[in-house]
This record gives sequence, C-alpha cells and structure tokens, in this order.
Amino acid sequence: MARRILLTGATGFVGTYLTPLLRQQGFAVDAVGRTETGPLGPDTDWRPFLRSDTDGIIHLAGRAHVMREKAIDPDAEYDRVNRGATLALAEQAMSAGIRRFVYVSSVKAMGEKGLDLDPSMPCMPTDPYGRSKLAAEAGLRALAPDLDCVILRPPLVYGPGVKANFLALMKAVNKGVPLPLGMVRNRRSLISLRNLSDALIHALDCPPGIYCPTDPEPVSTPALIRGLGEAMGTTPLLLPVPVWMLKTLGAVLRRKAAIDRLTGDLTFTGWPPGWSPPQTAREAYAEVAAWYLAEYRT
Repeated sequence: MARRILLTGATGFVGTYLTPLLRQQGFAVDAVGRTETGPLGPDTDWRPFLRSDTDGIIHLAGRAHVMREKAIDPDAEYDRVNRGATLALAEQAMSAGIRRFVYVSSVKAMGEKGLDLDPSMPCMPTDPYGRSKLAAEAGLRALAPDLDCVILRPPLVYGPGVKANFLALMKAVNKGVPLPLGMVRNRRSLISLRNLSDALIHALDCPPGIYCPTDPEPVSTPALIRGLGEAMGTTPLLLPVPVWMLKTLGAVLRRKAAIDRLTGDLTFTGWPPGWSPPQTAREAYAEVAAWYLAEYRT
C-alpha cells in the first residue's frame, strides 16, 4: 500500500515541483493549498486533511519572505502564520496519531552571513521572517518525543518558477546587461528545487533533527552568473568593479542589503544523515534555464 503524505503549501513554488515527484516515487499525496485552508493562523482547522491512514506531513505552507512589506506589524503577521499555523497543525496531527512531521524552515532562522554555519550554532535571525521560522522550530521541538520532527533549513532555492531576485538576475544575464560583479570572490550555498525536493522526501525517514540541505558545492556570484549564462547560451558581461566601490554605492543608493547578498559569504553544512544532492549545479542551471527560455523568451 502506498504511503500517504499530507503536503501543505502544495500550490507554492516548492509544492508544485514536489507534488508530482512524490507521486512518481509511489506516494499517495493529499495536496493542500491556500484555497482549501483559507488564511493561516493559530486557529486554522487542519483536521479535514488529517486522515487515519496519513503516514506523515511535509509542511511547506507559510508566509514567505516579503520583498515589499505592507503589514503594520510584520513580526506579528509572520508569527501568526509561520509559528501559529505550524504548531496548530502539529498538535492536531498528534491528536490524529500522526508522528512524522517534516517542516521547511529557512537558513534565515540562523543568520545572514558566515562560512560553514551548522545547525548546532547559536541562531541570530535578523528579520521577522527568520524570527518566525526559529520560533516555529522551537515550538515543534518542544513537542518531542510525541512528534518525530525533521526540520530543514534550506538556503536560497532556485528552479522552474523562481521569482524575485534570482529571476531578475536571470533576466539581466539573458539580456546581456553589464553586471559589475567580476571582482567578487565570495562563497554562497544555494539549493535547487530538485535537490530540496529530494531532501524533503528523504526527511520522511531520516532521524529527527535540524538539517541544512544544499547543492553539492557553494558557488561565487560570478560563477553562478557564468553558469546561468552558459545554460542560456549567452556570455555574461562581468565588469571588474572593486567590491569596496559596490558597497559604497550600495550605501548611497540604500541597497546595502542587496549588495551584501551579492558580495558576501554565506555557506552551510549539516546535510540530513544518509542524504546527498542528486543534481549537480550544471544540471540545475540547465533545468532553470530551460524553464526561463520557454517562459520569458519572446
């Protein structure tokens, strides 16, 4: 008999990729999106989706990192959804006899810079999103041993359907826009949709704990740009602008955070036990490039 999985956030960026992959691997998937649940919060009633034969839950649903915040109290809004709705689901799952709970947190629960950060280090989230994810983690961990919880903290996720800054970078590369990043020598961990999806499926059976799945190797910003360019059949124009000049311009233009992400280091260790990423960076770039060219090339 197929193992039955409840997948929340099934209509989101990760969920739309993960759902068919789960089914291809023989899982029976109850895919739930915002249409079924309505607005998320501590009072969300998850019971209609918790079947007696549900073997485990992969919880993707939440309030994603917002580029242009409009909430009056962002901390309260993130906490209501990312902590409140998550703990409501976990508690209702335990009442239904479901023990395995896979929660997708974020590296933002740990911090924004550093090399070889691992889940055992002290966490220093710097924004409401990261704080809400860390609070959800703490609430889930407090439910042990009644709940077998696996927490994954992925870094920036890219793949078909990607939006925000990664999509903007792909557009710039494809159009041949000169990018002043040729002298950047940083290292950043990323993870492709394929690799994250594989880690989530693996997490259904791995020991409870907190893990940081990533692509096989960290990548510099220039190497990422060149890899995307190669996959899209273009040669990116990387201008050799000193990093100190980029940071000065970032401060003047009030884009310091964006420049820090493009030039700074942020790498993670701590893969789930027994897991390794099945997709190489080159394969991942080819997959996202094929999607981009089909979707955006005119």
